[in-house]
Amino acid sequence: MPHLLFVLSFSKIKPVRRKLKKPKKVVKKSVEVQEVLGLSQETKNGIWGVASLGLAVVSMLAFFGKAGQVGELFASVARSLFGWGIFLVPLGLTLLGIAFLKSISRKIYTSAIVGTALFVLGFLAVFHILGNGDLSLRLHQGGYLGLIIGLPMLRAVGFTSSFVILVVLLFVSVLIALNISVHKLILRKKEDIESEEETPILKDNVVIKRGMQIVDIKAEEAAAAAKAKAQAAMPKVQAAIKLNDEEREFVIKASKTGKWTLPPIEILNSDKDQPRSGDINANVTIIKRTLSNFGIDVEMGEVSIGPAVTQFTLRPAVGVKLAKITTLRSDLELALAAHPIRIEAPIPGKALVGIEVPNKKSAIVGLRDMFESEEFKKGRYLLPISIGRDVAGFPVFAGLEKMPHLLIAGATGTGKSVAINTLLLSLLYKHSPDILKFIMVDPKRVELSLYNGIPHLVTPVITDGKKVVNALRWAVREMEKRYERLSSSGSRDINSFNIKQAAAKDDLMPFIVIVIDELADLMAAHGRDVEAAIVRLAQMARAVGIHLVVSTQRPSVEVITGLIKANITSRVALQVASQVDSRTILDMSGAEKLLGNGDMLYLAGDVSKPRRIQGSFVSEKEVKDVVKFVKQQAEQLEGAEGEEEKGGLEMDINEAVSGATLAGGEDDMGDTLFNDAKEVVAQAGKASASLLQRRLRVGYARAARLLDLLEEAGIIGPGEGAKPREVYIGKGGGVPPIDNYIDDGTVAEVVSSDSKLDDKIATEE
Repeated sequence: MPHLLFVLSFSKIKPVRRKLKKPKKVVKKSVEVQEVLGLSQETKNGIWGVASLGLAVVSMLAFFGKAGQVGELFASVARSLFGWGIFLVPLGLTLLGIAFLKSISRKIYTSAIVGTALFVLGFLAVFHILGNGDLSLRLHQGGYLGLIIGLPMLRAVGFTSSFVILVVLLFVSVLIALNISVHKLILRKKEDIESEEETPILKDNVVIKRGMQIVDIKAEEAAAAAKAKAQAAMPKVQAAIKLNDEEREFVIKASKTGKWTLPPIEILNSDKDQPRSGDINANVTIIKRTLSNFGIDVEMGEVSIGPAVTQFTLRPAVGVKLAKITTLRSDLELALAAHPIRIEAPIPGKALVGIEVPNKKSAIVGLRDMFESEEFKKGRYLLPISIGRDVAGFPVFAGLEKMPHLLIAGATGTGKSVAINTLLLSLLYKHSPDILKFIMVDPKRVELSLYNGIPHLVTPVITDGKKVVNALRWAVREMEKRYERLSSSGSRDINSFNIKQAAAKDDLMPFIVIVIDELADLMAAHGRDVEAAIVRLAQMARAVGIHLVVSTQRPSVEVITGLIKANITSRVALQVASQVDSRTILDMSGAEKLLGNGDMLYLAGDVSKPRRIQGSFVSEKEVKDVVKFVKQQAEQLEGAEGEEEKGGLEMDINEAVSGATLAGGEDDMGDTLFNDAKEVVAQAGKASASLLQRRLRVGYARAARLLDLLEEAGIIGPGEGAKPREVYIGKGGGVPPIDNYIDDGTVAEVVSSDSKLDDKIATEE
């Protein structure tokens, strides 16, 4: 968005008024035009395209004497200027109209006009150099415009070189005018052409506008391919082990051969509408007069128009306390007839106070314009995230590896899921599945389920709260394995490790981003286990490339606990209901004064004050189109490779079920002792609670719990009174079938033995 400067014309600030007088007039005119017309970019390009095509038709009529006296005058002038190339007038206007209609949502005025002008001048120069007569005959052939390029080029490099240069110029001018890349015209791969000839293209499945079409295969073939892929991804385990259908394994697949193509930018939408802030000069006067009525003398500064709010800046006089200005928020709302108003005193890095007033009409920030900026394309971040646009309209980006974890909180319907989709698309538009992996948790079952099937997922989107604990335990276990790999290789973090791997041409260690869409539901069901896992990952996982993105709509201390806040310092606060919720998220007020619909306060971990940003908007169709492109490209690469996965980092079923020790203590030992208990009963050939108590040094309740687990796993038989239980495996035997062993994520509590423990042991023996 343009950065507009307005300065109030008062006698006290004559030097400032004299310096910024010219920009003030230009800005005011621009704002008035926006307020009167309010045309979007698509409408403007459509008008220019239709007008160009209309002028092309009128020029053709003029050449045939069907446009009256003005047409005759235009035809005579055109013949002297264009010579034989008089037909280039309607042709150039047609090319210009096609350029505007093709890029309907982009500002292409300069490129379209320059490309069309080069096209016309290039053709006229060709007509000029093709002439064999004197200069007068060449003027008749190429006109006076052809003389501009043709004559100097002909005298400088001769006929042959001039012809080659002009042909190249014509080709380049078409590329500039239509904003089209070379590969769409001449570098299309042979296999792409053959596939288009053999496969019928479904019109409703075309989601890309760059000349490449994505075609869905039949439903039966898709189901068969998905089934075969699932079977190939399953790890090789003993034939005797049978897993329940609900039990999932976490597999980081090895990278496939072939070049990965990032999604095209045309899938996304650009910015929509223009913000309207009302009469800016009148608001500047009202603010100054209102503060003056309360005895506060200020000097008004620049005005910044953002997508959702307009920021008026002012510099208070010497001796004025900022607290006096902040307490007048309600009075300013009354004077400006605007609600809510947020006062930022002072603006970070400036000796100014900012008053943020909601716009009369807000603009929608599109993700396409954000991704087309140079800061995103050539940014310094390894995992860039598009946050949105600030109050001045400038794009704001952040790096997930610098955060290194993010908390998103706000009331229902304020844009949390859209912010998560923006984050995910930012990463999908930057990295292939070789570098980036996701674990997504969606208790609501409708937000993140759209991403099911993309190759970036370690496991399908988790919608069952009981499996979330296992996923977090697996992440802790994976973190510990990665630290072991880094220690053995002598690397400090994942970046230095991947540099060594790339030099040795080995597989890289991918980043893992764990996205939790609703934390409150998980904390209510499995609060202690979830909090312990999140805290441990937040404390240690940064160096090994595991990052957390946590979202919640209930910003209370029961959900966002002190440990979570202490370890997740980067936070995004959307609109909340009360100042208490704002303090819970940001440790300061301000989020209760936001407007909703993506209006947010972004607090980075390395700054002390939040920054107001209008978040980017992503529609459901955009998400589906990007996911469709990624999934179909993965299927194409898999079909081209024609072989199974080359392994990968897999997790054993017992590890997936039991997980890793999270917070220490005896409460977390029940699952990890399962394998030890199995070995004890296999060595002894019998199973009893007293045996496990003596060998494993646990209480009676823990030993009884382990016996139940071993019985459910089919390793030991049922209890027969005082007799020891029968053991179905030997010292070197295999594991019997496991039919119904599903971990619900809970851990048995440790109960200390009571006074009757001796009697129970004697009875068991």
